Amino acid sequence: MKNKKLGLNTVCTHTGEVQDKQFKGAVSPLYMSSSYAFEDIDEKRYPRYFNTPNQQALSKKVAALEHTEAAMIFGSGMAAISTSLLAFLHKGDHIVLQNALYGGTMNLVLEEFDKYGIEYTFTKSLDIKDFKKAIQKNTKVIYIETPSNPLLKITDIRKIAKLAKKHNLVSMIDNTFASPVNQLPATMGIDIIIHSATKYFGGHSDILAGAVAASEAHMNRIFQLGKNLGGSLSDFTVWMLERSMKTLGIRVKEQNKNALKLASYLDKHPAVAKVYYPGLRSHEDYELAKSQMSGFGGMMSFELNPEYDVATFFKSLKLIKPSMSLAGVESTMLSPTQTSHALLTPEERKKQGIADGLIRFSVGIEERKDIIADIKQAIKKSKKK
Repeated sequence: MKNKKLGLNTVCTHTGEVQDKQFKGAVSPLYMSSSYAFEDIDEKRYPRYFNTPNQQALSKKVAALEHTEAAMIFGSGMAAISTSLLAFLHKGDHIVLQNALYGGTMNLVLEEFDKYGIEYTFTKSLDIKDFKKAIQKNTKVIYIETPSNPLLKITDIRKIAKLAKKHNLVSMIDNTFASPVNQLPATMGIDIIIHSATKYFGGHSDILAGAVAASEAHMNRIFQLGKNLGGSLSDFTVWMLERSMKTLGIRVKEQNKNALKLASYLDKHPAVAKVYYPGLRSHEDYELAKSQMSGFGGMMSFELNPEYDVATFFKSLKLIKPSMSLAGVESTMLSPTQTSHALLTPEERKKQGIADGLIRFSVGIEERKDIIADIKQAIKKSKKK
């Protein structure tokens, strides 16, 4: 049976397994070798070439989930992002990027691209008109992230894909926040899909990884640079990631449900000034999100009213962990200005609309009543006297 005919949870569970031909085990065997034979074999395997048995198998699962021809697994999300960008950008080239991006991605562009002679333009907004205006004669790539980190802004994927094709550009998307459970950019025309696999793919806050999915032709170009940069992942972590991805569909759908209920709760709470969640009808991009997402995800952000102290709120949490990163089965919160977007200047954060008091909320799979109870008591304790 072909993967396109299989259901989500079946793909998560079975596609990309390494067959245990010796002992017939139910799970993929782990091949830890860093040295393989070179004589009388079909393929010369080397970990840095992304082609060990476990690396290749997991890549098939990612490709199947994203509905692409091929995929690769990297050592981190930033390794996936940087390798993909530099594979298609050279000295004298230009890239258009949306203005609302993960801080690490923006920092990569601002700190490194000038050294390589790569020109770049950040759009003024997410309106397609601003993307059109930013395109130059030497533009090669359009890069978007939707939903965005940390304000959950939504970019029109279909319009971006159409624009890129019209100008013969390569379109790239950071699909981390949505995951392929909620959003399939390739089916809407995007060329290259990137993930911090540390997040929803891993889902248990215990691994660091990245992933890229695209056509065979695009992936070959990324591979040619990737083997030289050396951003591959150890096979033990690859094995752990494959294990984690078996429950991807189940985890994310539960997080979707929790997040929608919690966003509604916070949106009505008198202590909360604003909630950023695309699943709320009050969100400016609700209709767009609904048209291109099958679920609204487990991520949101919110701001407390001025009479509440954010630092005290974090310290008062008992169940929810004030913790870096996101998308684990446990609920976590953080301050973007101190973590994900700390590398940006206050001016750069202000341009993106990231307030110092903004709280990013990664919703887990705990019982909603328990999460709500923790938020309620933390808000109560954080009110300024």
